[in-house]
Amino acid sequence: MVSVRKYLLVDGLLLGLLVRNDNNYNNRRNVNANYQASNRFGMTVACILGLIFFSSMNFMKFYRHLYSQLCSYENLELAFKKARKRKTTKEYVIEFEIELENNLRQLKEELEGFSYRPAPLTLFTIRDPKTRRISASQFRDRVVHHALCNVIEPIFDRNFIYDSFANRKGKGTHAAILRFEAFLRKVTGNGRLAAENQNLFAPPHETDANAVVGYALKADIRHYFDSVDHRILLGIIRRRIRDPHVSWLITLILEHHKTSVPGKGMPLGNLTSQFFANVYLDELDQFVKHTLNAEYYIRYVDDFVILHRDRGQLERWREEIAAFLHDRLELGLHPEKSKITPLGNGITLLGFRVFYHYKLLKKSNTRRVWKRLERFKKKYEKGEISRKKVVKSLEGWLAYAGFADSYNLRRRVAARFNEFFGSQK
Repeated sequence: MVSVRKYLLVDGLLLGLLVRNDNNYNNRRNVNANYQASNRFGMTVACILGLIFFSSMNFMKFYRHLYSQLCSYENLELAFKKARKRKTTKEYVIEFEIELENNLRQLKEELEGFSYRPAPLTLFTIRDPKTRRISASQFRDRVVHHALCNVIEPIFDRNFIYDSFANRKGKGTHAAILRFEAFLRKVTGNGRLAAENQNLFAPPHETDANAVVGYALKADIRHYFDSVDHRILLGIIRRRIRDPHVSWLITLILEHHKTSVPGKGMPLGNLTSQFFANVYLDELDQFVKHTLNAEYYIRYVDDFVILHRDRGQLERWREEIAAFLHDRLELGLHPEKSKITPLGNGITLLGFRVFYHYKLLKKSNTRRVWKRLERFKKKYEKGEISRKKVVKSLEGWLAYAGFADSYNLRRRVAARFNEFFGSQK
């Protein structure tokens, strides 16, 4: 690749020199005071063309010979440290760590000898708020997942768009909401009201300050994790990773999750699934940003939102996105969760309902905290949970709720907690 870039850079410089020579020829025929300016223009073109050729090759760069790095003891040790994070008291982590060196060397030998096989997945269901079927890997397999992502994630992440916010360092739900609010200010021209809400003679208390101009296309991909096509995903990965041994391991991980449709789907709950989800939908991100030229676009896993002043433009984009997802990724938009909404109505995003001047928690999130307190009360009365654990859980929720305008709600929740569990002496 280095040599190819070098030759393309030289080609760009040669083309620039041809422009410069042509300018020099004209200058010799028409000697005038513009000679030096023309000569500088030619050299500038030469440099620009060379840089364009050079930088364009970065998108085509691919990587070989990564597997030895993946299998190294140092990488496996780092993977173990990441896999045990916030789980150091778990029994399976303690057991693995007692024989840490032997366990890591055994994994290393299995990976290098291509005899590694993942253990059966542990299946369970959670309902918080939606019902989801989770497929959890054994701890030693999670170490392998981290070892894989340690090596290949940086290769892909550097080319992800800025506004992809799920499962990435420095991103997350709060960063996505803050970005959405910044987009909201830009699209609405710092809170310009929609024409039907502009009444110069109405008193301030009768004017809805959140009834701003603009719309949002809020969309969801239907059954995303169950619909990811292995062949398409591997094709995307192989555009950057040309190491057959790494491809072997990725294929092994993907095929280990058995679904009703062979070659489709990824397990919820695995680190690799979270990473592959971003790799797969980066195709959509690039399409929206660089083909549709949508400026105000945010994606979080399989949810995305686009803001624009013109509703008609969003309708056209929705049709083009639906066609792209179907033709290129074999995915579809959820028909009931892909809608265009006036920004003045507030947009539901990542557990919040965001208006121009404030944001609230979703009603379902509010209902859930009351139910959680009731469950904690019953467990506390039976001696199944300590007050300390309830406090720890509630502190996490209060921090989450504090990101919204929820002062009164948090006071009511704290009062109910004290009623159930007593105030701290």
